[in-house]
Formats: sequence, C-alpha cells, structure tokens
Amino acid sequence: MKKRQSIRKAIILISFLLFPVTVYFFSPALILQGASEGVVAGSMITFALLFLFAFIFGRAFCSWICPSGGLQECARLANDKPFRHPRWNWIKAAIWVPWVLLIVILAIKAGGFHAIKPLYQMEDGIPLSESQGVVIYFGVLFFILAPALLAGRRSFCHMFCWISPFMIIGSWIRNRLRLPGLRLTSNKDDCIHCGACDKKCPMSLQVEKLVSKGNMRNAECILCGECVDVCPKKVIHFSWKDEKR
Repeated sequence: MKKRQSIRKAIILISFLLFPVTVYFFSPALILQGASEGVVAGSMITFALLFLFAFIFGRAFCSWICPSGGLQECARLANDKPFRHPRWNWIKAAIWVPWVLLIVILAIKAGGFHAIKPLYQMEDGIPLSESQGVVIYFGVLFFILAPALLAGRRSFCHMFCWISPFMIIGSWIRNRLRLPGLRLTSNKDDCIHCGACDKKCPMSLQVEKLVSKGNMRNAECILCGECVDVCPKKVIHFSWKDEKR
C-alpha cells in the first residue's frame, strides 16, 4: 500500500527534522559521561526502552521513528544503490561490546548509579543552543550521512549504529522465548520470484531467499513493510505470531 509507505516516510522525516531537539537522547557519549558520574542519562533510558520495545515491535523503530533513518532515507536521493557488504554488519557489534563494557567499568568506579536525570546535560535548553552543541550535531550528521552516500542504502545502520544492537538482542530473546510480537511471515508457495521485494528493501536484504526458506527472520530486517506492499501476490505479511517451522 503506497499510503502506508507515505505515512512511514512522513513520520521518519519529521523525526529527523526534530533531531536537533532529540539528539542527546540518542547519544552514546552522554551515557559514558553520565556513567562516570553515577548518573543514568536520558539516552540510557532511551536505549533501555528500545530494548523493551523490540520485544513487541522488533526493529520497527528503525524504519518508522529513528531520526538517523530519516536522514538516510533522504540520502537515497543521491545514492540508492543496495548495500552489498553484509559481512561488515559485525562492525557495529565490535563497537557496541567494548562500549557497554566501558559503561559498566565507569559506573563501578563511580560507585554505581545513584541518580536518574532524563535531561542530563540539557538543563540549559536544547543541544543546539550553544556552539559546542552545533558542532556535535553536525558531526553526528556527517557520521550518519557519509556511509549512506558512499556504501549505499542505510549502510550506517548496517555498520555503525549504536542503537540497533539493543533491538537485535531484544528481538532475539523474544524469538527464543517464542513470545508474540510484530514480525514478517510469508506464503512461500505463492511466490513468483519476481524479485520486487529484493529491489525495494531499504536494508538490501535478499528477501526472496527468506521467503523461499519459509523463515523471514533476519536481524537486519527493520519491519518497514516495503516488501509487504510491493509484492504483487501478497506473499509477505505482517503478523503477531511466528511462522510454523
């Protein structure tokens, strides 16, 4: 349905336009700074909520709400080539694991967390109200935009996103526990192998192969619904129950 995708893209674009206000709620650096002072910063609260969000909605945040996703959607106007380096997906894990360990170490040195401050480092207003905040903001934009322009669709999501591991782990736990939640299912026998789903996928996944296997699970799937809406035979569906295997 074109309407669904129009709504999704409008929401994610609005989220990007609001990024100057919300950027600190997605900051991995503020989590480290807060941990060193024994403070639970707003971004730590955000990441914890996204971990819980994934139990119900998987990685739908990435395609429907994430401000960096909105920027990368815009980048597709300049480079809409598929991301063809799935072996590079491990990079974000290599960044994420030592980052989490550093959070733990800093918190221990600070004697544990003893304060919760959702507006940590934002007491004086939005981040862009000071020159330092402006520099940080545009540095973040460059860090997100450069991979998308050089390596193709949502390459930042694949390689460097510090938020996605929380949702990947949350989704994995949900699947292991066989809990209900938003996911994709397919009727592989109805597939005509037209390849439309592969061409449309913003994460450059081989969707047709997932359909053929009868298992739509993929850690990089962001549940955007592009494959659902483009399929001429309506082979792929959103569901709250896992596929029978």
